Amino acid sequence: MAYSAEKLSEEKVFKDPVHRYVHVQDKVIWDLIGTKEFQRLRRIKQLGTTFLTFHGAEHSRFNHSLGVYEIVRRIIDDVFVGRPEWNNSERLLTLCSALLHDLGHGPFSHSFEKVFDTDHEDFTRAIILGDTEVNKILIKVAPDFPQEVAEVIAKTSDKKLVISLISSQIDADRMDYLQRDAYFTGVSYGQFDMERILRVMRPREDQVVIKQSGMHAVEDYIMSRYQMYWQVYFHPVSRGAEVILSKIFHRAKYLYKNDYTFKYPPQHFYSFFEKREIVEDYLKLDEAVILYYFQIWQEEADPILSDLCKRFMNRNLFKYAEFDPAKEYKKLTELTALFKKANIDPEYYLVVDSSSDLPYDFYRPGEEGERLPIHLLMKNGDLKELSRESEIVEAISGKRRTDHKLYFPLDLIQDVTTKKNTKKQIMALLEI
Repeated sequence: MAYSAEKLSEEKVFKDPVHRYVHVQDKVIWDLIGTKEFQRLRRIKQLGTTFLTFHGAEHSRFNHSLGVYEIVRRIIDDVFVGRPEWNNSERLLTLCSALLHDLGHGPFSHSFEKVFDTDHEDFTRAIILGDTEVNKILIKVAPDFPQEVAEVIAKTSDKKLVISLISSQIDADRMDYLQRDAYFTGVSYGQFDMERILRVMRPREDQVVIKQSGMHAVEDYIMSRYQMYWQVYFHPVSRGAEVILSKIFHRAKYLYKNDYTFKYPPQHFYSFFEKREIVEDYLKLDEAVILYYFQIWQEEADPILSDLCKRFMNRNLFKYAEFDPAKEYKKLTELTALFKKANIDPEYYLVVDSSSDLPYDFYRPGEEGERLPIHLLMKNGDLKELSRESEIVEAISGKRRTDHKLYFPLDLIQDVTTKKNTKKQIMALLEI
């Protein structure tokens, strides 16, 4: 029997708090889960710094990747199978792409990416195509199979239907993380009727569409996503923790570039400080390694690095105030000057952070970042874009919401005693 068709002698299951069970029958899938590159995802939190706000948010990219795989498996094995629009020869490609879609995420990935100018999607592709255990398994399926999987995840494949199952405005990725993140943060916003959505999904040549009768379930899903972004993902306390995290990375990089002698040399960071993106070095990084450095950097002689690490490790986070950069840029300039007078480095201790989300968008030809819309399958067989039929979705379509916060260390400001007038001016501008 060909490796691609080989089944386990007995089905394996993972007990899962969101989907009850994750089912594995394919030998390829089971072997991929066992690779060291996939097991690394157990050591990468799904929600980065959110555990400092919602203490239950300790779940991992491993949990989520299994969840996305399971949703996709259910769609293609239970809903799509036998339908003429679905090519079942693409089943294994779809399952592998779903399982591996987050393989390249690094520790505290979004903050890490911003500071070191890396891209987790590039690393996902490099791991799949490189000298890795994952690649060795995929090659056993077919010599060009790793490339096919990489292209689906990168959204460059011509298999548009397969891509849309994993990456679209209503995909398995979003359906898993909304429910999983809601479960582990203890909120109710991310809950929606996934069972109903799965039942009304239908394959088309270039995307998944939704039967008209399932429109209200999709409305619920979109509103759940909207609420999760603003109540959980963009929570100002989590964002404040990310600010400190980013500033630690920035400070360590700055010190390295300026020949600072670390008590505890950051060997795991060298290739990133020097912009040498080596896959082997990247795979050695996980959040346990990062937190180890933060723990020992509390004892560094550099006062800024030491202080920022103490803040992150002990959850002594910055305070924040609402901020409108369009109207308050002069205030920021004044505060920057006052912070310098007070010997508080504004580069690290006065930070504007912005969050922005577009809950749903329709297709606008020629625009950057085009989004393929959600289509409803009408009773007569026609396709209609969701916001043309749903008043709820129409109300939020194409409307980007942006929020800005100004972060600062209240304790350091209060400790300013030698320059009382400067302190008074800072507190007046910050309205504290």
